[in-house]
Amino acid sequence: MRVLVTGGAGFIGSHTVASLIEAGHEPVVIDNLSNARRSVMGRLAEITGTRLELHEADVRDAAAMRAIARDGLDACIHFAALKAVGESVMSPMAYYDNNVGGAIALIETLLEAGVGAFVFSSSATVYGDPETLPLAETAPIGAATNPYGWSKIMTERIIRDAQRANPEWSVSLLRYFNPVGAHPSGLIGEDPRGTPNNLMPFVAKVAGGELPRVSVFGGDYPTEDGTGVRDYVHVVDVAEGHVAALDAHAGDPGAHTYNLGAGRGHSVLELIHAFEEASGRPIPYEVVGRRPGDVAANWADVTKAEERMGWRAGRGLAEMCADAWRWQQRSR
Repeated sequence: MRVLVTGGAGFIGSHTVASLIEAGHEPVVIDNLSNARRSVMGRLAEITGTRLELHEADVRDAAAMRAIARDGLDACIHFAALKAVGESVMSPMAYYDNNVGGAIALIETLLEAGVGAFVFSSSATVYGDPETLPLAETAPIGAATNPYGWSKIMTERIIRDAQRANPEWSVSLLRYFNPVGAHPSGLIGEDPRGTPNNLMPFVAKVAGGELPRVSVFGGDYPTEDGTGVRDYVHVVDVAEGHVAALDAHAGDPGAHTYNLGAGRGHSVLELIHAFEEASGRPIPYEVVGRRPGDVAANWADVTKAEERMGWRAGRGLAEMCADAWRWQQRSR
């Protein structure tokens, strides 16, 4: 399939491009480079042996998107979005404009062009503060604790409504938990501009001596060690989940919702200690106040993804940390 990948130079997008090529698909990459680097394309060529063109554009640019769609597309995987929980609390309008407005503009272009399959990069934040764990896809949504989560809830609803109005359309909504790690080659990984908002790249930069210490947001949660618990899942597993969704549901009309997670939780301190093992270096940290919009714990029930599209995460926390450390060392 010829697959448009929005945000394809970003963290999860670039790994998915590599997985698509490995599976025999033809990715078409678009990215506005607001939180990604053009050099990723050369690294993808080194990994895959395939040279890809980068369309530098924003999904809200209707003329640019129509020009890309005119070349013919079978499917689209939509990653392009702002993604930091804390930042969304401080800048909610930017998140709604980019994430919700961008999705609406993209969907209109795809439907106009007759693109038959759509995979959406959603998030476990749609579940809000969970009452029970693990979280299955049947858990209630609609009570997010931050604008980032609300932007995903709103977009999921928009996609479902668009699919009902276009019943021949196939859409897959993939709710990620916490993608971390890097490609085992060490050539691509999470490379945010400025100070990282996500935990593992921050930990990696502390281990590499670029930052002095990790701020642990909250040490008084009702968890085993008082720090937040998350379902960390290797980014390559997440990338392979997108290929699995396309292979399972392209040509299968309807809306298909899946969790993508490892199916177990690790605390912030567990991740820090695992990264110390992987890097062989001490990682100083300081417990500070809770961060607005965070929840105490969440992890996924991934039974549905395994049963219906044959996907399950296969890489553990030690491998996630080892791959992230390899990337950190090679990218300095």
